Amino acid sequence: MKLPTGLRRTITHALATFLGVMLGFSSLAAVNAQNLPTAAADLARIPPEMTAESFVAKAVARTGAAVVRIDTEAIITRPNSPFFDDPFFQEFFGEQFRVPTQQRVAGQGSGFIIDGSGLILTNAHVVDNADKVTVTLKDGRSFKGEVRGTDEITDLAVVKINPQGEKLPVAVLGNSASIQVGDWAIAVGNPVGLDNTVTLGIISTIGRSAAKAGIPDKRIDFIQTDAAINPGNSGGPLLNAQGEVIGINTAIRADAMGIGFAIPIDRAKQLQATLESGQKVAHPYIGVQMVNLTPDLARANNQNPNSPMIVPEVSGILVVKVLPNTPAEKAGIRRADVIVKANNQPVSDGAELQEMVEKTGIGQSLPLRIRRGERAIDLTVITAQMSNQ
Repeated sequence: MKLPTGLRRTITHALATFLGVMLGFSSLAAVNAQNLPTAAADLARIPPEMTAESFVAKAVARTGAAVVRIDTEAIITRPNSPFFDDPFFQEFFGEQFRVPTQQRVAGQGSGFIIDGSGLILTNAHVVDNADKVTVTLKDGRSFKGEVRGTDEITDLAVVKINPQGEKLPVAVLGNSASIQVGDWAIAVGNPVGLDNTVTLGIISTIGRSAAKAGIPDKRIDFIQTDAAINPGNSGGPLLNAQGEVIGINTAIRADAMGIGFAIPIDRAKQLQATLESGQKVAHPYIGVQMVNLTPDLARANNQNPNSPMIVPEVSGILVVKVLPNTPAEKAGIRRADVIVKANNQPVSDGAELQEMVEKTGIGQSLPLRIRRGERAIDLTVITAQMSNQ
């Protein structure tokens, strides 16, 4: 049967289109088969850390169970307003309007178990002055905590729980001296009440002094990391890629994103026994506030008509304040003195001088050479224990 011309053209066009599409699919399949790797080859080329079980998951699995939440309660006494103590007020209104002078304040932080007997490392500011401490494990078990010792200067504390024969997970402690800038850093803790939170970053800097970190009341060389450390992370562990504790998360910079600080675990190891026994950690000091000085800085200062002091144009450590009743005051050190030598060695950095004071110990003599105007003066300062801890 002969088809109408219009219908014949429609069928011919449809067949041509179908054949063109099929040839396209065939060519594409041939190209894929020839040039693209198989699914198995794809998986083989993915780095191990990008597979389903990442190194982060393995690290957290190794130590995460030993990370605990620490809840604290403290009774704070507040002074009454003199208004309520006025006899005239009490005569008319009685005692029922007196404002309570005590208030219960709750706090929260993190920590990690370092011993099967129930020893926990955390930050001093997490548990300092707490009247009640409750430790909660990842598995939900809860224990009463006893604060064994705190040290505000290093922001370290040891808390003890009684497992009563129960088995406890224990964190694996690493070696902070072996870390390098660029190594992985994993922060674990309980930020803002969100239990068992993990964040990932790298080691940004090591040996960051507390003064340069903007925390001048501490004496520690921090590990700096960009792993997110939020309120509540304090006291939790900073892990390496193997799940070993290399630091204790302690502080963040409120004025910057991605800058957090951790106490090196090696420092905590050094102080653990002292804190566990409830003893004071030795922190020798001389009692000056200081800044580093160079000849250029001194010259610029001296040329400023509004400068409060004229200083020697030398390299050294400028004393900007001598604290009262301190070894420095007793030794005769004055404001605007420049310390140029300590223990007969040239010094030009405050962190260097502080380290020398630490090594000197408490109650020991430390010879200093200072420049006061045009004169060079030799003094001896007797180190003492810091009293604000």
